[in-house]
Parts: sequence; C-alpha cells; structure tokens
Amino acid sequence: MVSEFFIQEQQLSNVTRTLVKDEDGKSTFLLVGRWGTRGDALSLYAMNGELVASIRQTSFAFGSRFELYKGFEKVGVLRKILNLNADFYYIQHLHWTVLGDIKNHHYSIYQVNHNKIMEMSKATLFSGDYFSLVVTNDEDAPLCICVAAVLDYWLYNKKKHQNHKPIIGWGTC
Repeated sequence: MVSEFFIQEQQLSNVTRTLVKDEDGKSTFLLVGRWGTRGDALSLYAMNGELVASIRQTSFAFGSRFELYKGFEKVGVLRKILNLNADFYYIQHLHWTVLGDIKNHHYSIYQVNHNKIMEMSKATLFSGDYFSLVVTNDEDAPLCICVAAVLDYWLYNKKKHQNHKPIIGWGTC
C-alpha cells in the first residue's frame, strides 16, 4: 500500500524529537536521537512506544557509514560513495540505491531491480514547509524515514562546512 508521510522541514536534521505525520496529519512516528560522533544513533518509535527502526553512525571520517536496524535486527549499511559528478548512496544488504537531487530534497530510493521504494520531495502545507515521503510499501516506511534523516544530516553538514571560511594568517591576541 502506498503511503505518504510528512516531516517538518526544519526538524529533520535537528537534534530533537521529530514527529512524522501521515497524510491525515496524524502523528505516526517519533524520531529521537543525535548525530555527530561515532556511535550516535537516531531511533524511530511508533506512537505506542515500540522501536520500529534505528540508524547508528559506525564511522565518522571519509566514507561515513550508518547501520540500519529494523527493530533490533541489523538489515543494512548505508554508505556515501563519492563520485566525480555527484554523491551516490548505496544500502548494502537491502540492495537499495538513492538517486536524484539530494541538495533540493527531491530524490528516490530504488531497489537494484529498479522498483521504487520511496520518493522524497518538498511540500508546503498550511502549517509550514515539509518533506513529503511517498513510500510504496508501508513496511519500508521506518527504514526510509531513517535514510531520509541521514541524507538531510549529510546535506546540512556539507552546507555548514561550505559556509565556514578558514582564518588565514597569523594573529596576535
């Protein structure tokens, strides 16, 4: 069954509690956790308190890796594979690839056999700007939400580092 989920735009990469809502505006998931150092994790809970998915940062340096869990079972490893023209993302074990315009939050997740798993885009609603995640199979929704959070984190940090201007020269205090 195809479902659509909404995450408020300014909330996805924040170190905060983030509500994920369905197309009726009903809260369906709660995303909690933090990023930045090895071992940090985001956990996704159903509104009844059940842990449905999580993603854990396992390496922080070049070629960051994140392990994906469905419940408590490891189901995949998300890797950012650098390319000359663009970033390429691959999720081992699930055989998912992420393609599209990551910078503008318009991308899709595909299985290697070209079946679409999820499509991400931006949406403006009366209550603000949101990310819209259209997921083909409801069972994949928790993992897709975790992947979207990581991609937004990478994009946010990439922009933050591009805006940082190094201080050149010697100064005195």
